[in-house]
Amino acid sequence: MKAFLMYRDRDFGLIEDQIPNAADLTQDLELNSLLLAMAAGDEFLRDVGKKALLASLREPEEILYRQQILIDCQQWPESVRELYTIAVEGIERERKVWGWVSDKYPDSMLHRSVEVLQIFVESLTRLRQVVDADGRKFRSEGFRRLFEMLTAELSDDYLRIVHDHLERLAFRNGTLISAELGKGNKGVNYILRKPPYKAQSWIERIQDWMEQFTSNNDAGCFYEIHERDEAGFRALSELRSQGISRVATALAQSTDHILSFFRMLRLELGFYVGCLNLRDRLVRKGEPLCLPEPLPANQPMLKSKALYDVCLSLNMEGRVVGNDVLGDHKAMAMITGANRGGKSTFLRSVGLAQLMMQCGMLVPAESFRANVCHGVFTHFKRKEDSIMESGKLDEELKRMNGIVDQINPYSMALFNESFASTNEREGSEIARQIVGALLEMDVKVLYVTNMFDLAKGFYPRKMNDALFLRAERLAEGQSTFRLVAAEPLPTSYGQDLYRLVFGPAPDGTSVAGASPL
Repeated sequence: MKAFLMYRDRDFGLIEDQIPNAADLTQDLELNSLLLAMAAGDEFLRDVGKKALLASLREPEEILYRQQILIDCQQWPESVRELYTIAVEGIERERKVWGWVSDKYPDSMLHRSVEVLQIFVESLTRLRQVVDADGRKFRSEGFRRLFEMLTAELSDDYLRIVHDHLERLAFRNGTLISAELGKGNKGVNYILRKPPYKAQSWIERIQDWMEQFTSNNDAGCFYEIHERDEAGFRALSELRSQGISRVATALAQSTDHILSFFRMLRLELGFYVGCLNLRDRLVRKGEPLCLPEPLPANQPMLKSKALYDVCLSLNMEGRVVGNDVLGDHKAMAMITGANRGGKSTFLRSVGLAQLMMQCGMLVPAESFRANVCHGVFTHFKRKEDSIMESGKLDEELKRMNGIVDQINPYSMALFNESFASTNEREGSEIARQIVGALLEMDVKVLYVTNMFDLAKGFYPRKMNDALFLRAERLAEGQSTFRLVAAEPLPTSYGQDLYRLVFGPAPDGTSVAGASPL
């Protein structure tokens, strides 16, 4: 049995190779805040969310497949959470069953498998009940296929037959085994036979047992082992193990098969439960969410309305400011403007939205439209600390070299004040060469910078595929935390920060030494 709720034709797995830049993405985009909101206290959901976010889909059709399933989850969240709970409880109950799963102990393996299957039959029956009650409400291809499979394979007749088999395998009326004599009069071809069976109370079973030993019926032969005959009991136990060995192995394989289904169901439903947890958290704050529109990788696009940094919102009491962006067929966005004007926040919001779109999630915006990317890479400035083995510029170049080794055409590269650790002329030239090379290999580039020399080097070219955004600043110096399409300016308004810390100059004049950046 397969769930197929993450991919149309294959399973979703946690145990896969981690992408090389996972640590940088987690740090630069502050993914932990997003993952904690998805988990809602469940560490397993956190792991599922992280895997999904970092294993981006590359085809719009795959994204739309998940989106349709997510729509069903939003419309019927109670049913989805109940399915998830059934899978979790089945797995947890199986873990508590005592016994060995080993060919050396067929009796223990059989006993454990019977007990586990009884648990799983209860869970499968509960799944059927949810499907029967709510299955017709779901419209997505993924859920309909899952429910049709459960209805077909878990029919009432099938569940009743399984229940009957488990009752027989309890061997309440003893074990019936046939065998043949082989070479040296050794037993061969041991076969477990179906004993006569009828549902009985424990009193009825005792009465039948007593009748077998007190009646004068000569239809059967009996051999009684003395209570102190340890060798006899050992031999009898070995005969029984021979008879039930194949059945015990087959039953253990059946439990493994059903357990793997519950694990996969928990894993794949866990992603959507995490999406519901995040949605509930943001809806309570009044933040907008939307289903994004994914486009093919070769159609560069970045168009949004009220796009905001979801991680910033999760760490604030109120709502955060969103941005409207119109980037039709734009392969590059150069972002400049006032300090503390929302540039880095916007950059994170784009990176987060891209990852969320490409794993089938809702996006934090009123609307979002973008092309899929074959990987998201971040190159954010780092604080200097004791673990650095060289200067900041060397460290930045080293990280950039790692990105170059991994990046592919149609990827996305996010730069946040990169190469500003050296003088402006040298930093601008390094950045200009890197950005030019990335654009040539069809990489979408978003670059936040205070280096006017870098920004002005691109602006006069009037590039049709370039977008220039600037942090909006009011005449009085206040920041709106919005970005507008505008020409780069030769200042980042460092005096605004000075006034924020020290206040205005006593005579009302501009602050001495606050030169353009």
